[in-house]
Amino acid sequence: MKRKKDDLDRLTEKLLKQDPTLKEEMDKADRAWDIAFQIYNLRKKSGLTQTQLAKLVKTSQSNIARIESADYTGYTFKTLEKVTKAFKARLEVRIVPQTRSNLTPS
Repeated sequence: MKRKKDDLDRLTEKLLKQDPTLKEEMDKADRAWDIAFQIYNLRKKSGLTQTQLAKLVKTSQSNIARIESADYTGYTFKTLEKVTKAFKARLEVRIVPQTRSNLTPS
């Protein structure tokens, strides 16, 4: 069953019509949330505190808190690799074209 639109859905649609560039910012925020929640969930499943994970990654607890913050996007590939290694996991990065027309040279 499809979810019924609420006021937030309608407001979002209105704002996207007014400013189509907002979609790019929303997509960026969505990716940041996804990364933050993945790290948080892996840490919780591993039974680690932020301080314990920080020791494994050789950073501070405040850096782990920052990485787990959904509005933080300043992490580096190197940092994500360290966190991934601490979880004995694998980091995957994919580049996916949005449409065929994006592949056409300007």
